[in-house]
Amino acid sequence: MTAKPDLSAADIAKAVAGGKLSALDATEAALARIKQHDGALNAFTDVTADRARSKARAIDADIAAGKDVGPLAGVPFAVKNLFDVAGLPTRAGSKINRDRAPAERDATLIERMEAAGAVLVGALNMGEYAYDFTGENIHDGPSRNPHDTTRMSGGSSGGSGSAVGGALVPIALGSDTNGSIRVPSSFCGIFGLKPTYGRLSRARSFPFVASFDHLGPFARSVTDLALAYDAMQGPDADDAACTTRGLEPTTPLLANPVSDLRIAIAGGYFQKNVFPEAVEAVSRVAKALNATRVVEVPEAARARAAAYVISTTEGASLHLDRLRKRPSDFDPAVRDRLIAGAMVPAPLVDRAQKFRRWYRAQLAQLFRSVDVLIAPATPCTAPKLGQVNFNLDGVELPVRANIGIHTQPISFIGLPVVAVPVPLEPLPIGVQIIAAPWREDIALRVAYALEKMGVVAAPAPRGL
Repeated sequence: MTAKPDLSAADIAKAVAGGKLSALDATEAALARIKQHDGALNAFTDVTADRARSKARAIDADIAAGKDVGPLAGVPFAVKNLFDVAGLPTRAGSKINRDRAPAERDATLIERMEAAGAVLVGALNMGEYAYDFTGENIHDGPSRNPHDTTRMSGGSSGGSGSAVGGALVPIALGSDTNGSIRVPSSFCGIFGLKPTYGRLSRARSFPFVASFDHLGPFARSVTDLALAYDAMQGPDADDAACTTRGLEPTTPLLANPVSDLRIAIAGGYFQKNVFPEAVEAVSRVAKALNATRVVEVPEAARARAAAYVISTTEGASLHLDRLRKRPSDFDPAVRDRLIAGAMVPAPLVDRAQKFRRWYRAQLAQLFRSVDVLIAPATPCTAPKLGQVNFNLDGVELPVRANIGIHTQPISFIGLPVVAVPVPLEPLPIGVQIIAAPWREDIALRVAYALEKMGVVAAPAPRGL
């Protein structure tokens, strides 16, 4: 058996565990695809080939010895370069961080993926310090959209979107502060999971906004997404925000019916500032789920504004010493927003935090009568690389700041979301499947049902 690009993680793991495919062959196939296509995509900043081959050989030896190698046996994966990878400086998309000493230990989520049998093949391009929605990076160049390499991959986990959308690896890990898993998922036509805030450990990853930061997986199928998510669950004392909840596996629940779920369409704010393709994508998903109820998410616009205030001030605080010592080594677009954040008056931050508590309570009330909300993931399909502005509801607005217009009000209070790809022509676009806190299982069940109906799917890369 050969490891073809269209093999899912589940297929690879089954074949490796069953002796029909070696983990080394699966790894070599991924490394070959990276070598063949990454010149066009610019998804990878580091390829850990020697490490990957060593891990794969160890898996094959364990299988030969009759040992259980885990649910992700031999599955190649890669991580956004803000994850600590032992032996590499954790660059977080920046020039400054390249001067850091190499990490001595992997991030917790890498350790857990490899404990489940997965094989790390490299680190991925990203927007500088995760303050980005485009996938463009002035130090490493932009990661490119696998369906049209003249277009954005989305950010800040752009390399993760490119690598999975381009079928270089079946699974990648990224981070989402204000939308950085959901935006690349939408632009690159793949599935992404932003779990509940605190669900997955962030230990040994470079932060952006500690009170918003989430880590999570990308994949080309819901089953693969759930397999990766389940492998990474569990408490971790090394991340103070990580839940103490026990494991709550979702993979066994994927095929459960969704007919009993109360599914609604997010109205008002979430039906504004959208291009026709976003409207069509939400309509297709809603129709497939027989969702006709429209509910208002109270003060979503204010939630987005408050998210901006907290993001820019926390980010500025984190980077203040670097801004003072090495301002010229920042991406100017990132530097200027961080400087602006350092100047925001404290009373505004206090008001944003108070509003956040109110907003969380309002959404908790809403989820008493609704199990799932449907909303656009991005207002449009992937813009052209370098595009500065677009027109939203008749207003010319900057692209970089407004791609996350529909994601920010959701991550603001840490709700779990699965971004599902609707394969429109000529480019795919994502829809958010939003659930109540700790109910990733529900969001994944809905995504799985949509996938089985053929409404959502990760299209083959068209730009390679």
